[in-house]
Amino acid sequence: MLFPEVDPRLASLYPPGSSRRQFLQSCGAGFGSVALASLAAADTPREIAGPLWPKATHFPPKARRVILLWMQGGPSQMDLFDYKPRLHKESGEKIPFALQRENERFDDKARLFGPTATFAQHGQSGRWVSDLLPHLAKKVDQLCFLQALKTDSPSHPGAIRLFQTGSVQFIRPSMGSWMLYGLGSENQNLPGFVVISPVLFGDDGSPLHYHNNFLPAPCQGTRIGKSDHLIKHSQVSHLVDRGVPGSLQRRQLDFLQERNRKYLAARGGEPEIEGLIESYELAFRMQLEAPGVLSLDGESQATQELYGIGEEPTDNYGRKCLMARRLIESGVRFVQVTDGAWDHHGDLKPRLRQSCQGIDRPIAGLLTDLESRGLLDDTLVIWTGEFGRTPYDQDLTNGKGPPESRGRDHNPHCWTMWVAGAGVRQGHLHGETDEYAWKSVDGEVHVHDLHATILHLLGLDHERLTYRYGGRDFRLTDVFGRVVPEILA
Repeated sequence: MLFPEVDPRLASLYPPGSSRRQFLQSCGAGFGSVALASLAAADTPREIAGPLWPKATHFPPKARRVILLWMQGGPSQMDLFDYKPRLHKESGEKIPFALQRENERFDDKARLFGPTATFAQHGQSGRWVSDLLPHLAKKVDQLCFLQALKTDSPSHPGAIRLFQTGSVQFIRPSMGSWMLYGLGSENQNLPGFVVISPVLFGDDGSPLHYHNNFLPAPCQGTRIGKSDHLIKHSQVSHLVDRGVPGSLQRRQLDFLQERNRKYLAARGGEPEIEGLIESYELAFRMQLEAPGVLSLDGESQATQELYGIGEEPTDNYGRKCLMARRLIESGVRFVQVTDGAWDHHGDLKPRLRQSCQGIDRPIAGLLTDLESRGLLDDTLVIWTGEFGRTPYDQDLTNGKGPPESRGRDHNPHCWTMWVAGAGVRQGHLHGETDEYAWKSVDGEVHVHDLHATILHLLGLDHERLTYRYGGRDFRLTDVFGRVVPEILA
């Protein structure tokens, strides 16, 4: 039999006398066969499979999946990982390097602003880490630090857009969408790309950051929660309607899909409508697995304590990180775990400490958990924001507040990030910045280079992963990017 009949787990959800083959083969505009192929992915030949069918890579991959720990706002590199004794010594003095008014954001009264935390060396690698991240400091020999990242925009919207989509100016498919397009999904009952608690609105947030744009609609990211709400299991319990029998749900969906297909046929086929039809089918299938995957109730007390769940201030981000582990363990390709509290223009010292306390233990727990389960061997974990911070201060009080109220402005010239897991060197430091952590002096890595390297670890050539649209071939790295071999194991 080319297509299996109804999945036994779905049998009770279909009306008597019908099969998913009969239902989906009746779909108009050719989309029924796509949805059917997606439903029957485990038994479907590649040539008729849907857009999320697992695909062959360009070369053997090191990583099968990605967890992006997204610190939106721009963590301060000189207060966390990039120790600068000279900056500490000269704190409060005039800025010794030239600033260009058209490119740099600064006040004429700005002065050098030394580290607000105490640094020490950790691990066999002797990596400098501040006392704001005591749990991550114990993991430095597993981490690969990139200390000279560079972006093209000093503003949040442009820098976030570049990191998430590869373009500063234009609306393009997101990084997660490109990876899902290139690799396909390992679980047809779950989204292949999940974004946990993104920033949704304002200058710094938009659903376009995880949008598929011109890529196939199923490549779009699926959002769970939002940045200003705590992550609780009750947020996803609506996946199962316990008040409506499964067979009735199927009839309701059949009716709705029939209307959608008629509209699609009348319009001559539109990707948005095809994507809507597929999303409804995916949502129907998600009832089988998603509630169990997203629920943390089955996790042991020891595991929850590892992530800091049930305690403050780690409970919220701990839940996000544990949810990410459960998602990638269940076959999701790309999971972004957002923390949107890193834009510290003022009150840097208390606010940065608060941000670090919320994520330090959960992230260290995630690395420990992944390693203990053997998942770190083929999972790439990325920790970063969209840019760094300035080595000079920013005074939002216009001189009326105490020195403790100072913060740091945006720095697109350099920042520190780290990666861990599949295919990267452990305990390694790549790149170097000047004595003030203002600009890179060696080993600079542009965002395009980072994208090329991430795709390389997934077995994808960034120059060959293209999509034809509007008369040209697009790719995540546009016409730029090079793989950074120095960080590869």
